[in-house]
Amino acid sequence: MSLSHQLKRQRASRNSRRWLIVAALGVVTLGVFAFSLMWGEVFYGLAQVLKVLSGQQVAGASYSVGVLRLPRAVMGLTAGLAFGAAGVIFQTLLRNQLASPDIIGISSGASAAGVICIVFFGMSQSAVSAISLCASLAVALLIYLVAYRGGFSATRLILTGIGIAAMLNSLVSYSLSKADSWDLPTATRWLTGSLNGATWDRAMPLIVTTVVLIPLLVANAHNVDLMRLGNDSAVGLGVATNRTRVIAIIAAVALIAVATAACGPIAFVAFVSGPIAARILGSGGSLIIPSALIGGLIVLIADLIGQYFLGTRYPVGVVTGAFGAPFLIYLLIRSNRAGVTLCPPTITYPPKKFPWRTASAPSSIRSASTSSPAKSPPSSAPTDAANQRCCAPLRASLNLAPGKRLSTPTPFIHCQAKN
Repeated sequence: MSLSHQLKRQRASRNSRRWLIVAALGVVTLGVFAFSLMWGEVFYGLAQVLKVLSGQQVAGASYSVGVLRLPRAVMGLTAGLAFGAAGVIFQTLLRNQLASPDIIGISSGASAAGVICIVFFGMSQSAVSAISLCASLAVALLIYLVAYRGGFSATRLILTGIGIAAMLNSLVSYSLSKADSWDLPTATRWLTGSLNGATWDRAMPLIVTTVVLIPLLVANAHNVDLMRLGNDSAVGLGVATNRTRVIAIIAAVALIAVATAACGPIAFVAFVSGPIAARILGSGGSLIIPSALIGGLIVLIADLIGQYFLGTRYPVGVVTGAFGAPFLIYLLIRSNRAGVTLCPPTITYPPKKFPWRTASAPSSIRSASTSSPAKSPPSSAPTDAANQRCCAPLRASLNLAPGKRLSTPTPFIHCQAKN
């Protein structure tokens, strides 16, 4: 069997497995969504829920399901989709699993603005949401501009975001210390992230934003995925890196800002969705849709647990925080054992082993660091047959046609096949 035939079969098998897993995630998410409409103080069967959704009047169920449960479930699902998709975008572009909006300060801007509006000005929920949205966008722009001095740097953006997040969290603590006794519960509940008081007026901007921006991110998923190889490698493969980065960051920030304005900064959803999706689906391929589905599933399950299974009612952010904090510790321990740092490692030539055969490949194939120039390839360039043979796993991961040459100057593509 020829090499091209093997690559086609491997690619088809991998794609079919990925889409089967994504479909299973979608079915499970829809199942939990339907269960959240049925479960409550009074349980309604699926037939009654379907009658309410179709517009029929059902005694008791029309109010409980149509007015109370449906807006809450829809807002929880769309918020989870937004957090999950935006989180994996930041983790992919910055090539670091710890670089989620919760940690690099994107959500902290909305938190600080919301608390100040509640504590010092006593604004309504709609005003708090609007100002939180503007503050989140402004903080994201500030972080990007500070990190872009002298060229874009993922490490500088992460460290800048962590510093700004620390300052904003201090502002939140100061505001809470000055809050009146009747404003403190409202501010604390909003800070933890809550779906209480969900209405269609609050959910509609989030629904529209999710429906518009997630397909935009999916349309750019291939270019975003190639950005994981590093800026130089992505340019060599024909990606317009600046345009791709700007579109992806603007869309991700808008998703985070609108979701935070609607239901508060639900802790750790954006952080855990991407790594969980990567563990389920493995390396290679875009993680935007799987991460979004996992984010929606996490929010729906956490809301059900917080409302009905803990003896008293807790906001959804309390449950996700209790789950996300141990997961953060796990990722830190795992990254420390693997020797992962904020800076991408330098790849020397020739590599001791093919980088796409590592545990996290091919999504974590790093390009050579710009601070240390890559060594020039050996004088004896590999033949076309050798290059096709040794680069087969990379070609399969990038969905490149077998006959297409890899003409980028990055060192890991010019690999030397063993005789």
